[in-house]
Amino acid sequence: MTPTRPRAAGRAWTSFVADPPDPDRPEHVVRGLHEAANSRHRLRVEHDPYTLLIHLSDEDGAGWTTVAVDRATREVFVRHGRRQSDSARAAFEGLYRP
Repeated sequence: MTPTRPRAAGRAWTSFVADPPDPDRPEHVVRGLHEAANSRHRLRVEHDPYTLLIHLSDEDGAGWTTVAVDRATREVFVRHGRRQSDSARAAFEGLYRP
């Protein structure tokens, strides 16, 4: 199903912002991002020398979409799941399927 294109009038692009530091753990490095107006809509990126994983939560934070990118070829594979770990595993395995 193709999504309906949003109206251009009144639409403004925004960016995700860094999660605030945890005052109880000041040594903890903040690695997450969230939508400024909706802290449940989160984004996280991780990588190793071969693969980039981009994790995007649902708007309400209830599920996750992961985009796995092969760094050498830029091939991509996308999976959605209820848990971040499930979508990450499925995207990674799909990208490097035999």
